[in-house]
Amino acid sequence: MEISRIIDAHADQPLPHQLLMSWLKDYKRPNDKVLGLKARGFLVPLKKGLYIAGPSATEKKPDALIVANHLSGPSYVSVETALSYHGLIPERIYEISSMTTKASRTFKTAMGLFTYYRLPLPYYSFGLDMVRLSSNQYAIVASPEKALCDKIVSTSGLTLRSIRNAYDYLVDDMRMDESGLKDLDVGAIHGWLTDAPKRDSLLMVLKMIEQL
Repeated sequence: MEISRIIDAHADQPLPHQLLMSWLKDYKRPNDKVLGLKARGFLVPLKKGLYIAGPSATEKKPDALIVANHLSGPSYVSVETALSYHGLIPERIYEISSMTTKASRTFKTAMGLFTYYRLPLPYYSFGLDMVRLSSNQYAIVASPEKALCDKIVSTSGLTLRSIRNAYDYLVDDMRMDESGLKDLDVGAIHGWLTDAPKRDSLLMVLKMIEQL
């Protein structure tokens, strides 16, 4: 099969350099072939060693949540991106935000802006879901509860000192849906508190949710 057809057949996922090399193993100079595919628009680089199918191959692209998992790892999609995915905030989110155990950083790519915030272990590992985005594509996304906690934890300068502070921030400022907040699993959040940064602020969030 021609390499252009192979790229088209895998256009719903990011394409690591190692995968391209396996497709081009019969070429004497596979790296030169990759350069040629880039120049002709069959591959679009996202970062060094990671590509997506280009417009000369197909108009299809992988889901941005899957791309986020691949751009920097370990990582999972969270904060506003996950809150929007779960329907807790009304806005459509264009910047894809994730959490990582590595240093915080941002990638400007052909698919948009991807931002990563550092979290400590073991708190990082709590509340992660593998969500199905298509028939054969999955991404690691924070649960609604973890995305909410991550938003509090990762927002610089934010301290919630009272139940009223928590309500004003989440409902008025973030425009989170009250009924959605009521449905959150507060028991899960309670279980994370011991290892969570900003424990006192998260406790105010819990108390506020329990009073709704």
